[in-house]
Amino acid sequence: MSGFFSRLKQGLARSTQKLNAALTHRHLDEAALEELEEALIAADLGPAVAGRVIDGFRKSRFGKDVTPAEIQEALAAEIARVLEPVAIPFEPDFTHKPHVCLVVGVNGVGKTTTIGKMARWFGGQGKSVVMVAGDTFRAAAVEQLQVWGERTNAPVIAGKPGADPAGLAFEGIKRAREQGADIVFIDTAGRLHNKGALMEELAKIIRVIRKFDETAPHSVLLVLDATTGQNALEQVRVFREMVSVTGLIVTKLDGSARGGIVVALAEATGLPVHLVGVGEQVEDLRAFSAAEYARGLVGDAGAIREPPAEG
Repeated sequence: MSGFFSRLKQGLARSTQKLNAALTHRHLDEAALEELEEALIAADLGPAVAGRVIDGFRKSRFGKDVTPAEIQEALAAEIARVLEPVAIPFEPDFTHKPHVCLVVGVNGVGKTTTIGKMARWFGGQGKSVVMVAGDTFRAAAVEQLQVWGERTNAPVIAGKPGADPAGLAFEGIKRAREQGADIVFIDTAGRLHNKGALMEELAKIIRVIRKFDETAPHSVLLVLDATTGQNALEQVRVFREMVSVTGLIVTKLDGSARGGIVVALAEATGLPVHLVGVGEQVEDLRAFSAAEYARGLVGDAGAIREPPAEG
């Protein structure tokens, strides 16, 4: 078992416990199906996916004796089926030089850390990276990105607190062009409580970016925190009103009892899920695998306590 899959499983353990509690029935009657459906919804898979899974069981297994392992196998297959179309690696188009990647999301989801980890990863692939500290109202975000710049040996374009993010984006792309950099990551503010101001700020950044390249930004990645559960769906809706989101990154799966939110996101939005995060280390951000995630969410049959035989 890979180290990442092991961490993914550990991260999804709280979600798995909710599901496992509902997998102790030997006889798949209506009560068992209802309990399983409630567990799926509680893990934030969403009513649509939960209903589809249960309908499948009802048609094929209703009234039959089934083992927890059989239920898990069918459940993992259904979850993976929903996720496969959106499990798309983040592969920037480097025919654009630089490839301009705008990173958006509410405060606290891990945008800045995610940018640092991506810079480290692409640097390790031999790509040159420039980072722009565009969340200028949070001094901690600027400092954090500068630390990542030192770690990755990548330039960080930063200004004074409250500096104009669009101006910094301009400087960042200018620097990237001068240095022949491959990719520019632009961090942004996440003050959703002032939606109008944020929308104008992002629009201004995009206008400035397009002075260099009218096709930019080439990627707009929305970072979501798995622990927010169904609220993540609302964040997708709001940010899509502001910018053309091209893909999702889901962080903090290691601390969530709502790991099924990735399934709900896939079902509701159809957006690519590029990366998932299960911890603080650089290697804890990884390309999203539908099969690994489904197995991690459903867990191992051995972890489920079989009920005592009747009679």
